[in-house]
Amino acid sequence: ALLSRSRADRPVFVSAQCCMILFVGLLFTRLWLVSILYAAWWLLDWDTPHKGGRRNHFIRKSIVWRYMRDYFPVTLVKTADLDPRKNYLVGFHPHGVLVAGAFLNFCTEATGFSKLFPGLTSHLMMLTLWFRVPFFRDYLMSGGNASSVLRKPGGGNILVIVVGGAQEALDARPGAFTLLLKNRKGFVRLAIEHGVSLIPAFSFGENELFDQVDNPKGSWLRNVQHRLQKVMGISLPLFHARGVFQYSFGLIPYRRPIFTVVGKPIHVEKKQNPSQEEVNQLHQTYIGELCKLFEEHKAKYNVPKEKHLEFI
Repeated sequence: ALLSRSRADRPVFVSAQCCMILFVGLLFTRLWLVSILYAAWWLLDWDTPHKGGRRNHFIRKSIVWRYMRDYFPVTLVKTADLDPRKNYLVGFHPHGVLVAGAFLNFCTEATGFSKLFPGLTSHLMMLTLWFRVPFFRDYLMSGGNASSVLRKPGGGNILVIVVGGAQEALDARPGAFTLLLKNRKGFVRLAIEHGVSLIPAFSFGENELFDQVDNPKGSWLRNVQHRLQKVMGISLPLFHARGVFQYSFGLIPYRRPIFTVVGKPIHVEKKQNPSQEEVNQLHQTYIGELCKLFEEHKAKYNVPKEKHLEFI
């Protein structure tokens, strides 16, 4: 189930809607044949997302992503060298509302991933739903998305999973350091089954991009959001930030810096069917390393010393 779980964001949702409207709309124009031919191609190409997609370096290096990087700005921080002969599984935290750090750092070359980690190829886990959207699926595959990368021989691959997922977005607001991780252990089991090292990554500033309407647990709003998530597969936080020409209200994210710090690898022994105790033990080790990473770097990125990670 883990291999097809959600790691989606609001811009992805809007883009997918536009692509679907375009696909259906073309059917009622003189260009109807475009949609028909694409539908045929779509069926023939159905399984490609599960095989690693079609990586397009031209799209990954597009100037659009550099402009997006400079807007916040976004910086990728390396703390340890990684062996390009091995595969790795990176846990990304927090989800935030936009997931800007995960996208720009691992789906594009805007922050210089390939220069910081030579010989390694990054892949960001995406919701299977998005690969069922015409046109949009081809764009996503250009970035390289598939959990099958952990099985590739010869190493050189990094699979990035936003562990808290869409549900964690409901707690994303400035000053919040609440992570949905206490019972999220599927990624740990995946690492053990493939014998790949786990790496914690924390994106400082990810939760600072939007304000969010108060939705404490147990409130009617949070209950509605949870029900919608179960039906739609994505969460719908009521977020707001700045406008185009004014800063008091709008849906454009605040211009606040994001620093995504990639930690040191945690060695993992391969075991085909790990026991729950083994999974729990590695999970606790991972949480400890994530906390250590956060505490060691929080002062550099203006996090008050009294702030600590909270796990739910």
